[in-house]
Amino acid sequence: MQVIWAPWRMAYIGAKVERSCIFCAATGGDARERLVLGATTHSIVMLNRYPYQSAHLMIAPRRHTASLPDLPADEHTDLAETLRRSLHSLGEALRPDGFNVGMNLGTSAGAGIADHLHWHIVPRWPGDTNFMPVLAETRVMPQHLLETYDRLLPAFGWLGRG
Repeated sequence: MQVIWAPWRMAYIGAKVERSCIFCAATGGDARERLVLGATTHSIVMLNRYPYQSAHLMIAPRRHTASLPDLPADEHTDLAETLRRSLHSLGEALRPDGFNVGMNLGTSAGAGIADHLHWHIVPRWPGDTNFMPVLAETRVMPQHLLETYDRLLPAFGWLGRG
């Protein structure tokens, strides 16, 4: 058996990990580091750090809520308009052949962040899927996240920066 020494990992063993909500934390700090393309009065647009495909966006209300029906009408309207305009911006910037758009509400529905609702937009192109996820449990991303961020940022100029 090969032994690999990693004493720096000791800090993580048994440590309690407090995770803040990525959407609530997104408006603080460096936007590029947090992959935030911008925000409106009631919504935030950011790249998914663990994308299914290049330019996978998430759009969330600024309000921390898991319930779409409980979102006030003005906030829902802002969220829907941000979704619509984000689709247009992605289309203009990347010219995908299609999109997957969806929302997973609740852990049982597949929500990775169940306590803060959010939309996913995944641009799609012919040939963007391959055998790697099936055979090797590996996704192949053709572009680095920060390169994607820099490429998309001008297309999202209609958003505020915080």
